[in-house]
Amino acid sequence: MQIVPLSDHMGADILDVDLAHLNDADFARIYQAWLDHLVLRFRGQTLSEDDLQAFSQRFGPLEEMPMGRMSEEMRRKIKNRYVTVISNIKVDGRPIGGLGNAEANWHSDMSYIDNPPTASVLLSVEIPPKGGATYFSNQYAAYDALPEALKQHIADLTIKHDAAHTSVSELRPGFEEPQSPIDAPGAVHPIVRTHAETGRKALYLGRREWAYVVGLPVEESERLLDELWSYAARPEFVWRQDWRVGDVIIWDNRCSLHRRDEFDPALRRLLRRCQVLAKVAA
Repeated sequence: MQIVPLSDHMGADILDVDLAHLNDADFARIYQAWLDHLVLRFRGQTLSEDDLQAFSQRFGPLEEMPMGRMSEEMRRKIKNRYVTVISNIKVDGRPIGGLGNAEANWHSDMSYIDNPPTASVLLSVEIPPKGGATYFSNQYAAYDALPEALKQHIADLTIKHDAAHTSVSELRPGFEEPQSPIDAPGAVHPIVRTHAETGRKALYLGRREWAYVVGLPVEESERLLDELWSYAARPEFVWRQDWRVGDVIIWDNRCSLHRRDEFDPALRRLLRRCQVLAKVAA
C-alpha cells in the first residue's frame, strides 16, 4: 500500500489496496493518513453496499438513514440502512437519492446538529462525463492564515449553524423561512474548533447562508462572517476531486469544508454514502 499526497495542503491517494479485504495494519495506516491529509481517495474500488458499510464503520458508528416518512413499500426496497444514495436520477418521476444536480455551497456536513458526523465516505457508481466535481478546503490552514488580532477576537465566539436550509439552499421539509439569522434554528458551535484527535485548531464555519455569530448585532455578525469566509476557501487551501467510477473518498468533517459543482440534469450521477457519527462520551 502506498500513500501519495495530492497537494501541499490536503488530500492523498491510497494506492494498491482493496477496501473489501483490508487487514488491521493497513487500516491503521489509512486512519493515520486520514488525520494527516484530511481527505483520502481510493481509486478502482468495487464495493457492495455491505462492503462500503464495513469499511466506513471502522472509523466509528454509522448514521442510520431516516425512515420515518417512508412507506412500507419503500422500506422493503432498502438493502442497507446505513448507506444512502446521492443522485439526480429519477424513477417513475421520483428521485432515488438526495441533492439532485444543483451546485452545493461550501459546508461541513450536518453542522446544524449538536454532534455532527466526524467523517463522510462516498463511493461513485455512475459519473457524468462533465460537471459534478467536488472541492475540499483545509480549515487548519484557514485558521493558521488568520491575523493574530482576528484569532484573538474570535477565540471565545460561537456561531449558530442554520438547520432550515440544505447545502443546495433549499428549505428543509418542516421548516419555515427565517425572518433573520437570529431567528434561524440550529446548533451553536465555537468558531475555532480544537480537533479531538490531532489537537490542532481549525475554523468551524459550517455554511455561510443564515449563519449568525451569537450575541452580535446582525450587521456586525455579517461583517465578521464575511471576513472569516474570505480565508476559509482560498484557492491555495483547496483540492479538487474529479470523479471516476469506483472512487471512494473519505474526508474529516471536523477540519474541512466541501462543495460540489452543478452538472447537466440530463446526465446521470449516482454515489453511495456512509456518515460516521461523532462518538459521544457516556
